[in-house]
Amino acid sequence: MTEQRNKVLTERIASRWVRVHTALVLFFLVAPIVAIIPLSFNSGSYFSYPLQGFSLRWYEQALTSPDWQRSLLNSVGIGAASTLIATGLGTLAALGLSRAQFPLRSVIMPIIISPMIVPIVVVAAGFYLIFAPLGLVNSYPGVILAHAALGTPFVVITVTASLLSFDQSLLRAASGLGAKPWTAFRRVTLPLITPAVATGSVFAFATSFDEVIVILFIGGPDQRTVPRQMWSGIRDSIDPSILAVATMLIVFAVLLFASINWLRGRAAAASRALV
Repeated sequence: MTEQRNKVLTERIASRWVRVHTALVLFFLVAPIVAIIPLSFNSGSYFSYPLQGFSLRWYEQALTSPDWQRSLLNSVGIGAASTLIATGLGTLAALGLSRAQFPLRSVIMPIIISPMIVPIVVVAAGFYLIFAPLGLVNSYPGVILAHAALGTPFVVITVTASLLSFDQSLLRAASGLGAKPWTAFRRVTLPLITPAVATGSVFAFATSFDEVIVILFIGGPDQRTVPRQMWSGIRDSIDPSILAVATMLIVFAVLLFASINWLRGRAAAASRALV
């Protein structure tokens, strides 16, 4: 009886220690991010505590500034265009790689996901060397293609993971009922992998929206995005409106994370429906 009590006590202590350790790790990771939010409401012009007062002046300045407005439009436009390209290419690549008889799959897959592994500075330098002779440097098409290349691996990974649990007998049944390959894909495969495709698209858009290194290499003044505007603001002059933009980006990231979790839930529900 005493041994059982000691075991229960030990398990409680271990459980509490795990909770405390997890809370400390989360605090270590989140504290620098959370510290920005109160400063964005500071009425003073300095990045320092204690706050001098509550004010929305920096949000007003960020939302009404022509530079920030142009940067936001560029980020949204470039992100949307690159996401469309990345989603199409990534989905097609995942469909091909998911076939058992696909040759050299073990070689092609690492090449496709290499933009996620290779240091981004190396990738950006490679884009510059390739795009410069083609006249794509300092142009929207060049930036969109580069961001699409960065976002495609996310789509490939998420869609491939979804196709691993896909029941191929459904396609054979559709073919047996007279459906052509395109009809079977549109009516059977696509509805089941749509949550995974949407999840990859969200990752691709977030990658484009957050990217700054590649835009520094191949982007010009007309292609200035929000991250580049923030980088320039910190480098040239300390402007507290950057904190307001950073806070809005944090909220945007939380919404993206919530949408990804919702899409994962849809994908899991679709997989369970197949069983």
